Amino acid sequence: MTFDSTGWESTGATATIWRGDRPVYDRGETVCVIGAGLTGLAAIKNLREYGFAVDCFERETGVGGLWNWRHARSPVYASTHLVSSKPFSQFPDFPMPDSWPDYPNHAQMLGYLERYADHFGLRDHIWFGTEVTRIEPADGGYWDVTTEVGQRERTSRYAAVVVANGHHWSPNLPAYEGLPEYRGEVIHASAYKDAAQLRGRKVLVVGGGNTGCDIAVEAATQAAKCWHSTRRGYWYAPKYISGRPADQVNDLVAALRLPLRVKQWLFQRVLRRSVGDAERLRHGRCRVRLVKGEWADPVADRSEGAGAYLELAHALAGRGATVAVATHDPELAGAALKVLLDAGTPCELEQLRGLPRRRTTAVARKLGVSVRLYYPFGPGWWPYAVDKALARPYLPLWAVRDLLGAP
Repeated sequence: MTFDSTGWESTGATATIWRGDRPVYDRGETVCVIGAGLTGLAAIKNLREYGFAVDCFERETGVGGLWNWRHARSPVYASTHLVSSKPFSQFPDFPMPDSWPDYPNHAQMLGYLERYADHFGLRDHIWFGTEVTRIEPADGGYWDVTTEVGQRERTSRYAAVVVANGHHWSPNLPAYEGLPEYRGEVIHASAYKDAAQLRGRKVLVVGGGNTGCDIAVEAATQAAKCWHSTRRGYWYAPKYISGRPADQVNDLVAALRLPLRVKQWLFQRVLRRSVGDAERLRHGRCRVRLVKGEWADPVADRSEGAGAYLELAHALAGRGATVAVATHDPELAGAALKVLLDAGTPCELEQLRGLPRRRTTAVARKLGVSVRLYYPFGPGWWPYAVDKALARPYLPLWAVRDLLGAP
């Protein structure tokens, strides 16, 4: 509905009460709902089922709240997807289509809310284009709600008020020392709409929330360079664990009622098996690994390719990739370490357990690096290939060289 000069009187409201010099329309036992987003729609539907009359005020022209990307105040960007899977995002009495992905995108979510409003006839109780400007307590436990359409105000009295206006529409931009003198562009996440805004630029993303992580991922692939700043450490969980949405796995674990310490230990192990050692994500890090001949990197053990190989190793490490020199020759490992260390690239030396350590120790001592034993077989029965892919992933440069067109 649209709030016009005659529509309000058609609801039965009468201006029989005065608040100072303002007339107040008495809505009796009607409940006021502010906002027609996800929570507001659920409130209208359930209040109607319990027999309450409802007036919902929505300042935009459609339902959906922040998910309605057509509105200027929406913080939704082009790549936005849900962070919770369908079973934990849908209403129990209005399931999402089976054909949808586990994590629907923002357009699907908006369509879902629009169909939800139509299915339960909720639009008949919503006044679109109407902004609530003031809520005041009144006698008898009632509430006076002042709304505005254009330049016209109207005050109505309600038995109860449900505030469902959300909080993502109001940007909270912190004040940093020196920010007024900064000559670059500073935007709040709510003003981010598309990866084209980042393309070819140096980007610093501040904050480790859902949106911050999304933008950091897009900046890593689109920007010339990207830094991600967080005030403390975070566990970055994948969306899928063993082929199932992570929140569904978490729900299964929660049903076991395990002690907190046990759950923390369990999730650390699951994350390590899912995404590997988070330490490998440090910027500019190389791993030089001594292995048996059949596991060595073929380019690393060919003298004619060693120079190009090490040059490529440094280039990739400079981009923040985790790369590995896998060789069975301690002297070549030392050469790789020296090139990388001289260029300021942090690296480490690993040795396959069982190989003689005397020559390796001598090389490491000369360069001032430590030696760490490398276990090709993970704990228990994990085979080498699975352990390499999950627990100790690294980038074999002989495969990447062809991909990047390096000599």
